[in-house]
Amino acid sequence: MADDRMEMGEVGTSLMSSDAKPSAARPPNRFEMLFQPCLGELVGTTFFVFIGCVSVIENVDGPGRLQPALVHGLAVAVMVACMAEISGSHFNPPFTLAIYLCGGMEMHMVAPYLACQLIGGLLGAAMAKAMTSRENYLKAHGAAFALLQSDSQIGGALIGEIAMTCLVTMVVLLGAVNTKTRSPLVPFMVGCTVIINILAGGDVSGTCLNPARAFGPAVVSNYWIYHWVYWVGPITGGLIAAALVRLLLGDRKIRLILK
Repeated sequence: MADDRMEMGEVGTSLMSSDAKPSAARPPNRFEMLFQPCLGELVGTTFFVFIGCVSVIENVDGPGRLQPALVHGLAVAVMVACMAEISGSHFNPPFTLAIYLCGGMEMHMVAPYLACQLIGGLLGAAMAKAMTSRENYLKAHGAAFALLQSDSQIGGALIGEIAMTCLVTMVVLLGAVNTKTRSPLVPFMVGCTVIINILAGGDVSGTCLNPARAFGPAVVSNYWIYHWVYWVGPITGGLIAAALVRLLLGDRKIRLILK
């Protein structure tokens, strides 16, 4: 009787295995295609700006550029790794523009992404203000970029913002968009690039690289001196990076010339 039950079980198992078919992958719904990516950008940018601002505000009398460099770079790496499969982990308007220009996203998602990044910058800066002491907040101008104090500094700061944003945007495009050079290490690569940029150029421009990171603290602390530098520089750098990848460095799918 036991043998009969074993045979029946084996037959049942074989029938189960032969009849079972893998369920077809369900196509993403409207929430997953539109709203979830935008929420990912909002949440990711919020926490990136929050952590970055706190590291600057609480570092007023601290060890120079090292703490903000490590905090910004590690925050980028963590958020990119967490949100990559939800929104693509842009968190930066120049990244979004460059990725769109290189064919990495649909046009109808560009404006919502940019809006969510700027709102995230505002929320992150407000959270940083609520967390930190009033004294340190005022000393650091709320982590707004207050390094530039004269017209003589603008040239170097603009060149720095353009060059450093171009570098980190190229890392994003080549590491995440370009098929030939795509790498699973892109969160680490982007985080390291942010760290070395801040260490190298922090005393020249403050190393913004991200208008959302500049915009939120500027609004919350009402500090607008030379704020335009942190829009013109990063956006120009991002566009240059997109042009380099689109025209010269990209694979045949992305490259527009010399195919």
